This record gives sequence, C-alpha cells and structure tokens, in this order.
Amino acid sequence: MKIDEEGAELRVSKDELLMLNNALNEICNGVHIHEDAFQTRLAFERSDLRALLAEISGLLSQT
Repeated sequence: MKIDEEGAELRVSKDELLMLNNALNEICNGVHIHEDAFQTRLAFERSDLRALLAEISGLLSQT
C-alpha cells in the first residue's frame, strides 16, 4: 500500500474489489439513509460514493 499527498495506491484481489463494490452499492442504493444525514454519517455526499461505485463496477466488468 502506498499513500502520499497525491493519493493512495492499494492492491486488492478481485473478490475484495467485489466486496467493496457490494458494500458501496448497499450504502448508496440499499439501506435508507436520509440525504440530510448521509454526509454527516459518511463524511461524503452520496454522489461521491456513487462515482466511486461506478469506477469499481467498471473495473469489475472488464474481467
């Protein structure tokens, strides 16, 4: 793992990436968290997490 001012680099297995994908999907689309509470509870806006979910889903679809 590498982290610096420019970002972080993390190596995960395909199964681990699938776990992250599923967890983000559940947070963004499954459990109901009211918009007003979403950013307070998760420190990010739902749109930010959905963008990350789209990136991860895109990677998974390439395999």
